[in-house]
Amino acid sequence: MGCRFRIIRRTWSSFRERRALSGQSDGWDAGRSVPGTFQKEIYEITGNQFENFNTIFQLYSLVKQRPWLLERADSLLLTPDLFNYFLTGKKRAEYTIASTTQLMDANHKIWSDTILKALGIPKSILPMIVPSGTVIGDLTGEICEELGLEPAEVIAVAGHDTQSAVVAVPTQEKDFIFISCGTWSLFGTELDAPIIGEKSLECNVSNEGGCENKTTLLKNIIGLWLVQESRRQWIREGREYSYGELEQMALEAEPFVSFIDPDAPEFVPAGNIPERIREFCLRTGQKAPESVGEVMRCINQSLALKYRYALEQIESCTGKHYEVIHMIGGGIQSKLLCQMTAGANGRKVIAGPVEATALGNIVMQMIALGMIKDVSQARSMIAQSETTYDYLPQDVHAWDVAYETFQTYIQ
Repeated sequence: MGCRFRIIRRTWSSFRERRALSGQSDGWDAGRSVPGTFQKEIYEITGNQFENFNTIFQLYSLVKQRPWLLERADSLLLTPDLFNYFLTGKKRAEYTIASTTQLMDANHKIWSDTILKALGIPKSILPMIVPSGTVIGDLTGEICEELGLEPAEVIAVAGHDTQSAVVAVPTQEKDFIFISCGTWSLFGTELDAPIIGEKSLECNVSNEGGCENKTTLLKNIIGLWLVQESRRQWIREGREYSYGELEQMALEAEPFVSFIDPDAPEFVPAGNIPERIREFCLRTGQKAPESVGEVMRCINQSLALKYRYALEQIESCTGKHYEVIHMIGGGIQSKLLCQMTAGANGRKVIAGPVEATALGNIVMQMIALGMIKDVSQARSMIAQSETTYDYLPQDVHAWDVAYETFQTYIQ
């Protein structure tokens, strides 16, 4: 432990010095500039995908720029845990959301002393980690009195909304793969234990906590943010389209003319996404999409192909082949994206349920209260009560050719 501590301390110091010399901040952009040695050490402990919004970078920014906040802090509560505290007065860290911070030891499911010490983050502010489905406590007397409620138990559901959604995947297969599709797309599979090694680090896949102490191996991919923000831009320009109209225009546009890497950094901030797409295409020697339909076609086919890229990475890490892709969440209301995902991946897509996160939240409370046995039974109930839609691959050869081209634009 002491040796690993010294390695992380040394590589993190080097990281800070290099960034200071280059004029870079220690805040939000840190995740895209992590040196290899430091990256390997952190990944071996946490198994988390490096993303510039991870809690580790936010807290280290406070260490460097506003240390007095951490010195004065009594507790740090992530948003789901904060709501539980408001309701009960009890401070706990729920496992699934704690696992996203890049501060948790993925194998031992506890806060990593090594990382916290190396970064100067006080462990005393972090509450005890508890499993999903833990009864945190009862509603406080003050809340019951103010609202005229009877005492009720407050349960820590899967605070990471993706993990609540995974509980609602309508399958009884042990090995399945899913896309939780919304503003972000989370592409992954459920495992009994983390996969942490050279291949998973190379693929930058994330091991995150799941319900019943499972691990979810997944990739964070930007999702329908690109469509949402493009629509907002067109509204600012005086052209308001419904999502159905946008989908129809995309269908009418010529396929496979231009591609983007949806995860390119320029697409993360709010703003004029259509213009940034055109700039990306021109910079990479492609024909820039001009019409609304062309932009929408470019976004959707690029997302579907990025899903294939993530699928190949996950299969290379697990050594398994997945015949079916389960798509869940609000994004599956786009029939165009579901069909393109089937074609691009050459796999059957089962879409549904839309409200997967809410359903997963509910059934985890039912499990905690003994109303149903476990997640397997919950998934069976959801499969029997929710409508799903099947999409079969079409134009597979054309998608295969497009994928060869698309890979040249991944950054």
